[in-house]
Amino acid sequence: MKPTNPPQALLRSPIVTVCGHVDHGKTSILDCFRESSLQQGEAGGITQKISFTKYPIEQIKRTCPLIEKQGVTLDIPGFMFIDTPGHAAFTNLRKRGGSLADLAIVVVSIKEGIKPQTAEVLQILKAHKTPFLIALNKIDSISGWQKGEQGVKQAIDRQAVHVRQEFDEALLTFQSSLREHGFDSDLFFDVTDFTKKVALVPCSARTKEGISELLFVLCGLCQRFLRERLTISSEANGVILELKKERGIEWAEAILYDGALKEGSEIIIASFGEPIITKIRVLGEIQSLSTKYTSVKKACAATGIRMQLTEKEGILPGMPFQELSPAVFESKRAQFKKEIASVLQLDKQGLIIKADSLGSLEALITLLKQEHIQIIKAGIGPISKTDIISAKTNLTIDPLNAVILGFNVGFDEKLSVPAMIKVLTNPVVYKLIEDLTLWRRDQQEAIIREKMLGLATICKLEILPQYVFRNSNPAIFGVRVAVGKIKLGIPLIDSKGTSIAHVKSLQHDKSSVNEAKEGQEIALALPGVTFDRQLKETRSLYADLSEVQFKQFKKNKELLSARELQVLEEIAQIKRKVYELWGS
Repeated sequence: MKPTNPPQALLRSPIVTVCGHVDHGKTSILDCFRESSLQQGEAGGITQKISFTKYPIEQIKRTCPLIEKQGVTLDIPGFMFIDTPGHAAFTNLRKRGGSLADLAIVVVSIKEGIKPQTAEVLQILKAHKTPFLIALNKIDSISGWQKGEQGVKQAIDRQAVHVRQEFDEALLTFQSSLREHGFDSDLFFDVTDFTKKVALVPCSARTKEGISELLFVLCGLCQRFLRERLTISSEANGVILELKKERGIEWAEAILYDGALKEGSEIIIASFGEPIITKIRVLGEIQSLSTKYTSVKKACAATGIRMQLTEKEGILPGMPFQELSPAVFESKRAQFKKEIASVLQLDKQGLIIKADSLGSLEALITLLKQEHIQIIKAGIGPISKTDIISAKTNLTIDPLNAVILGFNVGFDEKLSVPAMIKVLTNPVVYKLIEDLTLWRRDQQEAIIREKMLGLATICKLEILPQYVFRNSNPAIFGVRVAVGKIKLGIPLIDSKGTSIAHVKSLQHDKSSVNEAKEGQEIALALPGVTFDRQLKETRSLYADLSEVQFKQFKKNKELLSARELQVLEEIAQIKRKVYELWGS
């Protein structure tokens, strides 16, 4: 049915992204809107790919009788709902100047509250200044909850005392957590100023309680605050979401968020190099309340489209596109280059990052910058050989940057990663940065430890008297590294503090080595030593330490293991037999 109301024709459908932690019920809430059961058909009940739903005004009125009951006139032609995978946190939905979404519904399980992915979503909403409301889902999981017949407000008021108490406790806990993220909130019927407080709508996707109210609040926010933003311009703008192959034909799935696009139109798509110029050979538009497309000659924003393009080489997910006319080619080209450059604000040194789309990459860069982490190289797509080469170069400049971060990406086929290069991948940006921080901390400690050790090392050797290969010149015999590690050139003492010799050579499995680690059994060569005269009755040898080295180890004892600290104490006791204030 075509809209006849003039104001309606001037406004596009608001783009609403439904996001939050996996398994908190995003798709189930959309199913309530759509009156479908898409969730049951998805692998593991978790959204596998971004899906969009064209939601017409007729369906809004059907799902939300409150609109007509309250006499509300809607000027919007409907909604464009986008269901994002929980792990993606809708980060690949962006456009110039912020989020592609006009509004967001953040779905939270009332009992579980803010999880890492929810925190990530809130951070990005804040950065993009995207208005949002919160669906406090799964109220029916509160023990003893009784569904109300006259709306969720009445249901809350009519719960038994113990049920109301559990609801209030969960609500206050959530509001407190939300405040820590910089947002004040209240139940939607208590909010007097929606610009100052986030509306919380208690609901249940299972019993459909609160779903009508959720849609009602959404409509109200759009009508009141987004009118100017929703006015359609004459220029067609969109974002490439994904490239898909169907029956041998490659399609570019996209969201058209402004203007109108025709079959045969020429478009310009941003890329990391020169923008791509291509023509729309075939245009398809998503059907209302469906996942199917219909071939159309013209599509108007906001809508989901798929395009068969004449030039596909180099097109990447998340890249913005615009309709092109010869008169504005140069200005559009320069504009896209500037836009991509603004996303890729790289440093002269830093780590390497890869993501699955431009929006994901931008989100990762933003969050890394907030942590003051520098980036030297960023790209879209799987981790490749060139990324490994860049990380190897970093190894010589700064070992803490010999790391590649991969957000939602895999590896090129047959790619081998050298042991000295660290690759961290995670489908959650929040967790990826956490993993990086932990790895860097461990690496920093290892570097400090290495500098601190210098030629010194903490080591205790157990002599294996059954393995004496040569009695003298030099003495060669078997030892087991009980604690720490032994290196070439290390001076050794016995349990009485007598200086024995410097390690001349080490052999492990008949091969010469420069060092041996805890637990290894090796052959040791000591010059100037006669085994049967000097070591026959000796059970253990220790790496000798100077008093300065000992104090340095004590100062950095948090870098040592419990076993190393024990050996350090044994060495001190040996030394104090000669000089009782040694190391004090």
